[in-house]
Amino acid sequence: MVASIYSPNEESKSIWVCLEIAQGTLTPVSLELLSKGRELADEAGWPLVGLLLGNQVASLSGEVYTYGADEVWMVNHPLLQHFTIEAYSQAVYTAILLGRPSIVLFGATPNSRDLAGRLAVRLKTGLNADCTNLRIDPDRGVLISEVTGFGGGILAYLEVPQHRPQMATVRPGVFTIGKSMDFKIGTPLEIQVELTQEMIKTEILERVIGETIDLTQAEILICGGRGVAGDFKILQELAALLEGEVGATRPPVDEGHIERERQIGQTGVIGHPKLAIACGISGAFHFIVGIQDADTVIAINSDPEAPIFEYADYCVVGDVFRIVPALIQALKDGRGKANV
Repeated sequence: MVASIYSPNEESKSIWVCLEIAQGTLTPVSLELLSKGRELADEAGWPLVGLLLGNQVASLSGEVYTYGADEVWMVNHPLLQHFTIEAYSQAVYTAILLGRPSIVLFGATPNSRDLAGRLAVRLKTGLNADCTNLRIDPDRGVLISEVTGFGGGILAYLEVPQHRPQMATVRPGVFTIGKSMDFKIGTPLEIQVELTQEMIKTEILERVIGETIDLTQAEILICGGRGVAGDFKILQELAALLEGEVGATRPPVDEGHIERERQIGQTGVIGHPKLAIACGISGAFHFIVGIQDADTVIAINSDPEAPIFEYADYCVVGDVFRIVPALIQALKDGRGKANV
């Protein structure tokens, strides 16, 4: 097996989180990873480092500290204003060689997946992708990454014991964002990186930011499966009344009844809602992963033997097209009386 650029004997025992910025703020997955990284760092007795990249991003360092970082390493450069894989991979590669961390965590977003994969090749190390949980063996200093596959039929634990850094990508919504705390705020360590326009092979001609919904942050999810027969109008009406969002299992998404960004589950979004209402959903494990951390789950299904009922706090056996309209009417009636 090819040796990594630096070995466990040459590492600086620390956990790094490679932070993402969107529209001038830290992304939710970055805060999620800082919170989980703090937990792992405390268990191992190591420092947690937030790696901040961009152009004039020093103002964000305070937030990185308040979410648990012991140190902030920062790369400021005009060519990091927008993400390009050449510039970002060079910047992170330089920082990692300088700091030699034990572990580096990335969000499993389009940009960071690209970045982590390229860095794994350059550093000659492994990459545990799309992890659903992380833990650490403090005695060995080894990161243990949990990955599910085949619709939840396989649960694999991955280790990279002999290569450094140990790298993992984690999907948004897997971990919860901890409360910001009054951690000691220090001065970021600014790293100088040699970047030139000639090094960047891609050219950004135009940036278009579409309107999307982040279901990982939704407090109420109204989810539909095959049982709604592609008719999401009543679910959208119910969601509007409850000030929630609509999600779906994979089949309605594949059939084009609803946008793919609203897919809930192992291959979609993993949320932490206060309330999830599952309408016409059988309850396959790859969907359950997306709502298993909900405070309350209500399931509506005409099949009394549906697996979804094993995971629900409240089970309603009946036709979705009778139950949901009745619930909508009850909510409207209740609000009407409240306004009298």
